[in-house]
Amino acid sequence: MDVFDVIVIGAGAAGMMCAAQAGQRGRRVLVLEHTAKAGEKIRISGGGRCNFTNRHCGPDKFASSNPHFCKSALKRYTPHDFIALVERYGIGWHEKNPETGSGQLFCDKSATQIVDMLRAECERGRVDFRFETKVVSIDKRESVFSLRTEDTEFACEKLVLASGGPSIPKIGGSNFAFRIARQFGLDVIPPEAALVPLTFTDEMRETTRALSGVAVDPVTVRAEDGTTFRDALLFTHRGLSGPAILQISSYWRPGQTVTVDLLPDTPVHGIVAAARRDQPRQMLHTILSRHLPARLAEHLVRQAGGDRKIAELPRKSIETLETLAHHWQVRPNGTEGYRTAEVARGGVDTNGLSSKTFETKKVPGLYIIGEALDVTGHLGGHNFQWAWSSGWCCGQSL
Repeated sequence: MDVFDVIVIGAGAAGMMCAAQAGQRGRRVLVLEHTAKAGEKIRISGGGRCNFTNRHCGPDKFASSNPHFCKSALKRYTPHDFIALVERYGIGWHEKNPETGSGQLFCDKSATQIVDMLRAECERGRVDFRFETKVVSIDKRESVFSLRTEDTEFACEKLVLASGGPSIPKIGGSNFAFRIARQFGLDVIPPEAALVPLTFTDEMRETTRALSGVAVDPVTVRAEDGTTFRDALLFTHRGLSGPAILQISSYWRPGQTVTVDLLPDTPVHGIVAAARRDQPRQMLHTILSRHLPARLAEHLVRQAGGDRKIAELPRKSIETLETLAHHWQVRPNGTEGYRTAEVARGGVDTNGLSSKTFETKKVPGLYIIGEALDVTGHLGGHNFQWAWSSGWCCGQSL
């Protein structure tokens, strides 16, 4: 049986950050990964360039049943700290849409640079990796954890679950961390797909299919709890996608509606009033197509009672068009699920952990970090920052 000071399960963003810190502090560290490579989610993120953090990352960019939990880690290890690490390795980066202040930072070249950087940090700490190694059981006797894989056994006093959640199963997403947490008596808030497209059935699905490929930017979307996002929307053959929809999916619950404003900056009554004054003989769809994609404009005109000259447009049609454009309520039947979800919401209940060390209160020596926890970031680099922050803080405590 091989004995280590620390064993980290999961060679993803949080796991490697944690292992590097612990190793550099003199701990003998082993990372177990059930897939063949480290950092697969990093590699595919941001179109292959990795949206590795966001300048504006803070507690208000996360959804959790315990919203105060993330504050300590985000304060102790900030986006500035990770940027400094990236620059120390000479990795070029840029901000997406700096004119809008998006705060989203990407590698100039390749996401593999971030993976290579983390592996190099682990090498500095002499961290040992074992790939294609599946943990089949974990036990604890007194202060020692015993881990059995398919062909060997390991032991440690500090065990870190950094195996993520079930999103994107084709690259290794699983419920492993939740299963082990429950084994040791920890509470798990049922996980669901998040940052994921919304799907529909029946008539609404026919509408989105007919408009598939149409993009609207910007829109505002609002969940029933009042959470609102402003970004782009995309119609698909199954429902709605685009950044605005991915964002709101973290706050939508089955049975609830989502309200969409397709023209957040341009009131319909203003469009009609200007056209009546300047171009009263123009058809409604012609005027509306100047503000929305043509296919969407035509659809809204049909729903509002049909196409007419602006001068002949009845008040009822204007009111209907106002509702459709600014208060379009949709009721999704579900999401595309973990296959396309960027993360999972829910996870291990953070009330059972120390927000400073990430050690579980019920099981001394057991730590949980990253996506496995009930901390779900907004789109745009926040989830990676959570991985860096939680991994760093945990590694400092081992």
